Amino acid sequence: MGLTASAALWFLPAVVPIAIYVAWSDLQQMKIPNVAVYALVISFAVLGLIALPFGHYLWHWLHLPVMLLIGFILNMVRVIGAGDAKFTAAAAPFIATADLPLVLPLFAACLMAGLVTHRLVKISPLRRLVPHWQSWSATRRFPMGFPLAMTLVFYLTLITVYR
Repeated sequence: MGLTASAALWFLPAVVPIAIYVAWSDLQQMKIPNVAVYALVISFAVLGLIALPFGHYLWHWLHLPVMLLIGFILNMVRVIGAGDAKFTAAAAPFIATADLPLVLPLFAACLMAGLVTHRLVKISPLRRLVPHWQSWSATRRFPMGFPLAMTLVFYLTLITVYR
């Protein structure tokens, strides 16, 4: 069973500010602060009890260690950064496994949109608004916190609107 609209509506008010902070921080410093990861986990711990049936709540907790292990392995082989792995693990409980056919293409779209947006702003006059961002000078790295956060917010929004 996928996430319900009412559950997504419970999660959105907590997730949106955390996601904005994660995206901004990763663009600015190429780091996702642990405090954002902790805030996301605490948000699920509290709101999940309200939003989900207890059995589903417990099942969703399993998503965190599974994604942390996958993220750890991907970080070891230098596919993603440690902050990206931690954020993905913290975001995983918010996503129902039944919704993976929605989430995976949504992530691909957010990744492409984030990359294109970042590169276009980098070469435009808009860059002068935030000239100190470290992501402008990162040559072989991309701030994945931006599309990861975007994916989580869009997923919850789509569930809220269309279910």
